[in-house]
Amino acid sequence: MKQYQIPPFYFPTTVIFVDDSKDFLTNLSLQLDSNLAFQLFDSPAEALQLLNGANGRPTLMERFFSRYRSTEDTPHSHHVIDVNLDRIHREVYNEFRFEQVSVAVVDYDMPSIDGLEFCRHIIDPAIKKVLLTGKADEKIAVHAFNQGIIDRFILKQDKDVIYTLNQAICDLQRAYFSQTERMLTEALAIGRHAFLRDALFAGRFREICEDLSIVEFYLCSEPDGMLLLDAGGASTLLMVSNEEGLRSQYEIAFEQGAPQELLNVLKSGEVLPYFWKTGGYYRPDSPAWRPFLYPATEFKGEQWQCYALIRDPQPYRTALVFPYRAFLDALDRQRRGHGAA
Repeated sequence: MKQYQIPPFYFPTTVIFVDDSKDFLTNLSLQLDSNLAFQLFDSPAEALQLLNGANGRPTLMERFFSRYRSTEDTPHSHHVIDVNLDRIHREVYNEFRFEQVSVAVVDYDMPSIDGLEFCRHIIDPAIKKVLLTGKADEKIAVHAFNQGIIDRFILKQDKDVIYTLNQAICDLQRAYFSQTERMLTEALAIGRHAFLRDALFAGRFREICEDLSIVEFYLCSEPDGMLLLDAGGASTLLMVSNEEGLRSQYEIAFEQGAPQELLNVLKSGEVLPYFWKTGGYYRPDSPAWRPFLYPATEFKGEQWQCYALIRDPQPYRTALVFPYRAFLDALDRQRRGHGAA
């Protein structure tokens, strides 16, 4: 996913480290990013069992995309892919989402199986592979990288090995989602979700995520925007609208006989309405309209946008979400209880 785009979704994933030396794994674990979810394996066989045991689960691609079933007499004359937008934000309710292994960091020199052979045995092609190697095996690592067997190789003797490893893991975790994200972004590039490909707005989005310490986010369609969550599960809805969206809100409110005061406010563009109780638009049976208006911030990127931030948005039931911090705590308890597998 190019940096000038907003990914349609992101959530933290798990990294596994495989090395026959328990002491090395223990020392390494003390130097990793404290916000990283990881598991340690001194048994390559057990690591492969974990990696390949989940192979039967539906992939993100399979969950978000499906073939559109035509009702025409010649259903095979077109091959149209359907994007299920609702499933994107519903991924936040998947309590096993953080367990997905995105990166495997493997030692090259292991007695039972070398690191390259281990990487060849990983079934899921989406999993990114980092080979830890010594200076003597650098040519082997370069050859494996050029062949596409591994995605990175890092020399254990490098004085900046921990920094390099942490940076590589961060980059590869995002690359793990790249194919699905790219297809989603291209499919949604036209229309209400064009803000995903606005380079300037993408910069503002990153600033918002940093300010709120966001660790996962998901594209929403009702209303348009992004559902953001921090490590503790606190949620914020970033609602995004363009001129067409604001005009639709005004026109529907006008047709529904909305009070003139509401029409004036909607026309000003200073607020974004979020009528979540009535399908996203004003209805006459909702006379208390003021609580559903939120201050809008104008943003002139590649196209005009405005956005609003809504804390603890309804009707998203984010109180039921399993937060990333709880997952990290569970992994920490597991490591203290069992050590390296």
